[in-house]
Amino acid sequence: MITGAHVILYSQDPDADRAFIRDALGFPHVDAGEGWLIFQLPPSEVALHPLPADGPQFHLMCDDVKATLAALRARGARVTGELAEHRWGIATTLTLPSGTELSLYEPRHPVARGLDG
Repeated sequence: MITGAHVILYSQDPDADRAFIRDALGFPHVDAGEGWLIFQLPPSEVALHPLPADGPQFHLMCDDVKATLAALRARGARVTGELAEHRWGIATTLTLPSGTELSLYEPRHPVARGLDG
């Protein structure tokens, strides 16, 4: 029985990015030892898109992108992308301290999270 999924993001500055995910995003976490934090993700989903692609992608989702951005900015997050309207949602980009970019979007499509009750 599959019990979860583990996402790995590579970073030039993992300590700063871990602090950002802990403090700015507020994700609960466990310490696997020596400050190696593993974060609980919000309910998630996976979609399969046709090729070509740049490889796996990681997108954070929210119910209200403008309110979420205001809260994240108040906690020191760097929002580096303009809000972009797409058929599938409203998207922007957050930049971690290391320079790694994360997509944040408010979906306009049906979502799978919460299907288990």
